[in-house]
Amino acid sequence: MIRQTLAALALMTTPVLAQGELPDLEGRTITVVTENAYPPLQFIEPGSGDAIGWEYDAMAEIAERLNVQIDYENISWDAMIPAVAEGQYDMGMTGITIREDRAEVVDFSDPYMRSEMVMLVRGDEDRFSDAAGFAADEDLLMAAQPGTTPFYVGVYDVLDGNEQNPRIRLFETFGAGVQALRTGDVDLVLTDGTAGNGYVAASDGALKIVGETLGTEDFGFIFPKGSDLVEPMNAAIAAMREDGTLDALNKKWFLDYTLGE
Repeated sequence: MIRQTLAALALMTTPVLAQGELPDLEGRTITVVTENAYPPLQFIEPGSGDAIGWEYDAMAEIAERLNVQIDYENISWDAMIPAVAEGQYDMGMTGITIREDRAEVVDFSDPYMRSEMVMLVRGDEDRFSDAAGFAADEDLLMAAQPGTTPFYVGVYDVLDGNEQNPRIRLFETFGAGVQALRTGDVDLVLTDGTAGNGYVAASDGALKIVGETLGTEDFGFIFPKGSDLVEPMNAAIAAMREDGTLDALNKKWFLDYTLGE
């Protein structure tokens, strides 16, 4: 079953350099690719058109601490990992789950966030309340992006293990799947708990979460194999964890922003 995160990485942190020092990358320019379709981690803000989110704030902090310049590029989710693996970009970020199969083609940073998979449904959903209830009703449909952790959890933990199951409707972006849920074209979206709770909080009752959590996933940044950026990035993540910066970002984006405070 292709969905297991690397459990050892969940506990692993990279020590900060002696006396709290971090590497100085001397103004180096790093090209970071993202999808901008996974609120509140990274997305386009309605109205302003600005690219914002947890990961953008984290990268701004990392850039300052490591003395680097960031150039952002956009790409679709399904092309991101292959493009980074081929060295087209220095780094990728878009809530990427750390998985053994992916670690065969790209290097991961240490985890910067852990989340659990939840079932996102419409606010008035009363036909099922857990994964077994959804699976039992063959008329119910699920939205997913191909190749993502929610896709594999849907296939193997909710449905029958058939990756071609017609009950899974494929969408290019996570946001498109949520929109299809809201309009009634599908009946379920699987997502990590942080993003799911954010959508629920901002939906004014149009969405809710049902059932038990379906698993745990750790998010990491990705790099081409052998990248010399992994160690400095890990050191910055460790420093931000130790001084409370990661917790502050979580509060800003998963509480204050989604609740409109």
